[in-house]
Amino acid sequence: MEGAAGLCNRAPGGGIPGHCPFPDTGARRRATRGPHPPVRTGKRGWHGACNRHGIVNATIIMDHAIHPDILLRRVRLRFALGALLLAGLCAAAWGLNRTLRPAVTTADVAIATIRRGDVDNTINAAGVVIPVREEVVASPGASRVARVHAKPGQQVAAGALLLELDDRDIRLALDALKEQLAQQDNRVAALTQELDQKRKQIASAIELLQIDLQAARAALARSEQLRTSGLVSGENLLTAQLNVRRKEIELRQQHDLLEDTRRANASSIAAARLQQSIQHKQIAQQEALLERTRVRAPFAGMLTWLVQEEGASVAPGQLVARVSEADNWRVEASVSDFHARLLAPGQAVRVEQNGEVLAGTVHTILPEIQNGTLRLLVDLARPRNPHLRNKMRVDVNVVTERRAGVLVVDSGAAFNGRGPQAAFVLDADGATARKRTLTLGASDGRVVEVAAGARAGERVIVSDTQALRDLDTIRITR
Repeated sequence: MEGAAGLCNRAPGGGIPGHCPFPDTGARRRATRGPHPPVRTGKRGWHGACNRHGIVNATIIMDHAIHPDILLRRVRLRFALGALLLAGLCAAAWGLNRTLRPAVTTADVAIATIRRGDVDNTINAAGVVIPVREEVVASPGASRVARVHAKPGQQVAAGALLLELDDRDIRLALDALKEQLAQQDNRVAALTQELDQKRKQIASAIELLQIDLQAARAALARSEQLRTSGLVSGENLLTAQLNVRRKEIELRQQHDLLEDTRRANASSIAAARLQQSIQHKQIAQQEALLERTRVRAPFAGMLTWLVQEEGASVAPGQLVARVSEADNWRVEASVSDFHARLLAPGQAVRVEQNGEVLAGTVHTILPEIQNGTLRLLVDLARPRNPHLRNKMRVDVNVVTERRAGVLVVDSGAAFNGRGPQAAFVLDADGATARKRTLTLGASDGRVVEVAAGARAGERVIVSDTQALRDLDTIRITR
């Protein structure tokens, strides 16, 4: 057919150069009808319509060269088809890649830039704001609430009456003690009077004995004189001498009796007076209890808690009111006992509350550990902060080490503790994030040290990437 097309180009008025006037098969069949012999096939052939004289020339061999323009067009067509097919395959692969490879938008993740900076190694703890000064008022005894005069949350002055407790039992006990004290007063008076009476009686007996002793001595002296003259017998003289000694003994016994009586009565009076003192103290104690039934504010501050139900029963020592300073605060922090060896009084502390950072220091580390938790008290540099409230929860960061001029990145949920960790680092164009192992160091809750695995200026996804942990790369879209 190629040779036939070449012959067609030489036919007079052969139509468009390089094209047969009868390109379709049906035209060829019509051109060969009539008296012409059958058309030969193979390299020999003819188009009856292309023959100038309409005569079959079966000897013409159709092997003439194709025109270069036709070949060039055919090559260009092949290249165009190949390029179009390649572009289609690339487009399909690109679309399939975008469909199958996960992608995240910049609005869904937090991206931070690695930079040089300072970082404090901190220990995170949960804290609660507590007042520096707080006092509780307890019930003085078993009683009930008689009347309430204040409400929780109210600012109260020092000595302000908060509530009254039923004081009838205390008053009865006080009256009984006063009666017992009166009895002791009477007993002391009776013992004193008894001592005076006995002393007077003994004193009288002593005076009489002294007179008898003097008479006996005078009789003895007379008997001795008469004895020298022989007028008194020796028996009478002996009787006079024994009489004197008897009176002396009786007199000494009376003196001893007086002293013994004085001592005995003094001891009884002292015991009675001691009982009086005890009863005075008991009365004073009952009067104090009576006064405590009128519950008052121990100092000016805020009433943070109060029994509000009138008629409610209270046990001895039960809390009935709590008053705290309204503008003087400290923080009680709880931290795992794993960090106990790293903590010490005087360490710097950062307290974060609603985005505000408050400076402070560790004041006291409580020695008791409960359920693996260590408690410590933090003094604030500004304890009278107006934004703080009682029992407000805050984040506490205890600074244990300071590092300056190191690579840092903003802290986020993607990081957990120290050591090697996988993170997604963005390429320079920011379109792709690739998983890379970063070695993390100190952290203060705001920034974390990047010890190895990245350079300054690189960007890292710092938000939670737990859902992407099985991927090596992710696309970043706007």
